[in-house]
Amino acid sequence: MIQIDPQAKPTEPPLSKSALTRFLNRARSSIGISGEVEVLFTSDAELKRLNHSFRGKNKSTDILSFPTPPEIAVHHAGDLAISLETAARQASQYGHTLAEELRILILHGLLHLSGLDHENDQGEMATRELDLRTTFKLPTSLIARVSQEAPLKKTRSRR
Repeated sequence: MIQIDPQAKPTEPPLSKSALTRFLNRARSSIGISGEVEVLFTSDAELKRLNHSFRGKNKSTDILSFPTPPEIAVHHAGDLAISLETAARQASQYGHTLAEELRILILHGLLHLSGLDHENDQGEMATRELDLRTTFKLPTSLIARVSQEAPLKKTRSRR
């Protein structure tokens, strides 16, 4: 189920909850997630609050994934929280629509709910995300962006 926080104001025309729900369900099926997933589209401020509460990081982010315990995952796989403000900025930065950015973020979050973690694996999540991004005809994945930006940050920090 997709919920849009009325406090969050996307910069594009209204989002199609039904189209995003269809994508969510197709992606869940492709990844092999049987349990339901709740998705909250909200503000930077709310993502910052959640990130601080659950991860101890006092900053906003684009997406947070909250998997459920394995014993209930067959019914409810977990929750995703996505910042509409950050998603809109990223969509603009990467030259695609907000709806495309939200699908990229949903896909990324679902992969985390399935147990993959790009911070601790040997590229398995990046490979799976690339395959699914191609299947769903999505622009550059989140993991690919981060690895492309890392050399730029190192170069910039040397100055």
